[in-house]
Amino acid sequence: MWEDSLTVFCGIDWAERHHDVALVDEAGTLLAKTRITDDVAGYHKLLDLLAEHGDSPDDPIPVAIETSHGLLVASLRTGSRRVFAINPLAAARYRDRHGVSRKKSDPGDALVLANILRTDMHAHRPLPADSELAQAITVLARAQQDAVWTRQQVANQVRSLLREYYPAALLAFQGKQGGLTRADARVILTLAPTPAKAAKLTLAQLRAALKRSGRLRGCDAEAERLRDVFHAKYAHQLPGVEDAFGHQLLALLKQLDATCQAADDLAEAATTAFHQHADSEILLSFPGLGPLLGARVLAEIGDDRSRFTDARALKSYAGSAPITRASGRKRFVGRRFVKNNRLINAGFLWAFAALTASPPHRLTASPGANAHYRRRREHGDWHAAAQRHLLNRFLGQLHHCLKTRQQFDEQHAFAPLVQAAA
Repeated sequence: MWEDSLTVFCGIDWAERHHDVALVDEAGTLLAKTRITDDVAGYHKLLDLLAEHGDSPDDPIPVAIETSHGLLVASLRTGSRRVFAINPLAAARYRDRHGVSRKKSDPGDALVLANILRTDMHAHRPLPADSELAQAITVLARAQQDAVWTRQQVANQVRSLLREYYPAALLAFQGKQGGLTRADARVILTLAPTPAKAAKLTLAQLRAALKRSGRLRGCDAEAERLRDVFHAKYAHQLPGVEDAFGHQLLALLKQLDATCQAADDLAEAATTAFHQHADSEILLSFPGLGPLLGARVLAEIGDDRSRFTDARALKSYAGSAPITRASGRKRFVGRRFVKNNRLINAGFLWAFAALTASPPHRLTASPGANAHYRRRREHGDWHAAAQRHLLNRFLGQLHHCLKTRQQFDEQHAFAPLVQAAA
């Protein structure tokens, strides 16, 4: 008969097709080990094994695994079970505690993960208990960010290709906001993928192409500008080579159109879901945060208020808080390299927008943020360091506002700086 008072810990070494499971007690004794398949039958087998060793809805067995996503993790997170995502590098260091031969096996890794919880569970954080809506926003915001990065990669390929044979296209669109990802640039380049075809475009054809791209104003002036650019003299490749480059450009433009459409669709879905969340009004009250950028920030911090015990924890997670390295007489204070890269990326955009927000984005710049940034620059910080320091302050204010359910107050947040600037 199973002893209900016995504490049990579970470790899972996951793979693509199967997962190794190990259960240990508080003394480190191996209670059970098995291998399950990555399907419904395997998940049921795992839950039955946990139930045999005392798992219950009121007192679930904690689980350590080297990933934070996937169907297996989603199945384990139902209810109140604590699931710990252990960094693979940390797990490798723990493996060396049990032997110096550097042997490695999947069942052995599962046992190491279970022992991590047995000895050092206090040093690791369980996955946050975010709401279903917050998890959906995380999926959409991250997918949109990936689509933006992919769009830029394809745009860079198009730019590199145009440098080989089509300098007029770069002169026509590179200086515009959005560059080659603009709808009018993509439509016109599809219509004229080579310099020879571009030089034959009439004003009527250019105006029609601009209107097809969705442009409503200034079509006549823009068409005349483009005609002048395309009719100027440039160096050319051989006709056959130029046509070959044109075929390559058309293939890349299809990829660019798809990535642009994906980024736009995902942005719309992410902002729609973001507006449905209770924290959206608080996030939007901050200077520099619009719906899409607010969705990215919410996606990374979640809505589990117990996730970060204080503002310092949130700042460390984002990588905005400095880190101190001291040994003997040496002491160095610098930026963090281990951080949430998505959050720090959104944070730099947030800080920059708070300094330079413009009416087209329906945002206004923050006088307090500008005063804080200028003070840091006068203190000797470079631009990136001053922005990171401003983000650090914003995150502290965000943690307070989310905890107290208050909206951002410029006068309260930057009172001494605003008064000094006035």
